[in-house]
Amino acid sequence: MDSLRVQDWIVAVILAFLVGQALTRPRFARQASLEGIEDPEAARAYDRVSRTPQFRLIRRMVARELRRLKPESPIVDVGCGPGYLVAVLAREFPDEQIIGVDLSEEMTQVAAANMAALGLGRTRFVRGDAAGLPFADGSVGFIVSTLSLHHWSDPAAVFREFHRALKPGGRFLVFDVRRDALNLFYWLFAFARRVFLPKGLRRLNEPTGSALASYVPSEIEEMMEASPFTEWMVRRGAFWTMTIGRK
Repeated sequence: MDSLRVQDWIVAVILAFLVGQALTRPRFARQASLEGIEDPEAARAYDRVSRTPQFRLIRRMVARELRRLKPESPIVDVGCGPGYLVAVLAREFPDEQIIGVDLSEEMTQVAAANMAALGLGRTRFVRGDAAGLPFADGSVGFIVSTLSLHHWSDPAAVFREFHRALKPGGRFLVFDVRRDALNLFYWLFAFARRVFLPKGLRRLNEPTGSALASYVPSEIEEMMEASPFTEWMVRRGAFWTMTIGRK
C-alpha cells in the first residue's frame, strides 16, 4: 500500500470518528443557569442575538405549530425577552390579543420599544414571574414560552400556574433546547461564543450555559406526569424539545 493510500485511510478514519462524535448525545448533569438579563448590557446583547437567523428559525417553528393549534385570545408569551415572538404572533393572528410577560423589567422595556418601532403598538408587555402570572384564574386562551424553561427555578410550580391561568380547553406550548443535544450543537455553541457572541452574554456562559441548564425529554415527561395536565406530549428534535398540552 503506497503512502498516499495510507494517508487517505487515515483521513477517512479521522472523519468517520469526528462524524460519529458529532452525532453522539452527551450525558451532562444539569447545571443551573446564570441570570443577568436585568443587566442593561446583557439585555441589549440578548436583543441583538435574538435577531439572528437561528432565532428566527425557532420563531418560525413555533408560529407554524401555533397555526396548527389555532390559539384563542389572549395569547401570552411567558419569558418574552425582547418581544420578537410577540411580533410574529401579532402578525400571524391579527385578531387576537397578544401579551408578553417577562421577569425582567429591562426586557419588557426593550420589547415595548421594539414593538413600537415595528408599528405593533397594540401588543402589551407586563412584568411577571412564570410561577405567578398576573392573570385571573381561567382567563388565558394560550400560553407560549420559548427558551425559558431552563431558567425556571421551580418548573412544577410554573406548570401548575399555567393550569390555573388557562381557560378550560386552553393550550400551552413550551419550546426549549435539550441538554442532550447532539455534540455537534455544543461545538457550534462554543464557536458562537468565541467568534460573535456579545460580551454581555459571553460572561453569562451563553449559549452553552443555557444548554447545560436545560432538560432532557424524559425529565420533562416526569414534570408533566406530576402536573395537573392530563393531555400533553413532548416532541423531540435534534437540539430541542417542544411540550404541548391542553387544560
